[in-house]
Amino acid sequence: MDIKKQLEGLHLENQLKPEEIPDLDLYMDQVIQLFENKYASSKRYEEDKVLTKTMINNYAKAKLFFPIENKKYSKDHLFLISMIYQMKSVLSIKDIGKTFAKANQRIADEDFDLEKFYANYMYLMDKNVAGFEEYIAEQEKIFETELDKDIVNDTYLQQVLLITSLTGMSNFYRRAAEKLVDQLKWKGEQEE
Repeated sequence: MDIKKQLEGLHLENQLKPEEIPDLDLYMDQVIQLFENKYASSKRYEEDKVLTKTMINNYAKAKLFFPIENKKYSKDHLFLISMIYQMKSVLSIKDIGKTFAKANQRIADEDFDLEKFYANYMYLMDKNVAGFEEYIAEQEKIFETELDKDIVNDTYLQQVLLITSLTGMSNFYRRAAEKLVDQLKWKGEQEE
């Protein structure tokens, strides 16, 4: 089994770039269409929705982003929604809210350049894609040279091993992210 071939089509590099976000404010349906167009190739199943009105309304109710004006979403809202989109399958809504609470306050106080922050986020995401590709190449070497041939020569068992390895790594990253969220201070909590 060629691990790289098995994981083709993940479209990990598929990120909403700042230059792809219009400079004008968008209505909710336009936001949904933008995300659907950008991330359609990343969906697991054709019928999956990238973003829905309910999702956006739930994000707003949970205060994951600062309030919208005149039923329109600014470029800054789209930056935050893009990051939320990437985080939602790993962290709880509560944890995402805690993560962005201070950033949203800074945005409201006009004391934060979210576009510059998002550019740094995009740089990290590009590096993460490259790191993931290196990790997969390393896994492939391990499967070829270090594991029991009776196991890895069985395609099914090799896939199960890869699945357990990837979910284990995912768990490590999720737990690390949760630990960092737990170290953030809520509004009103004493800062160290």
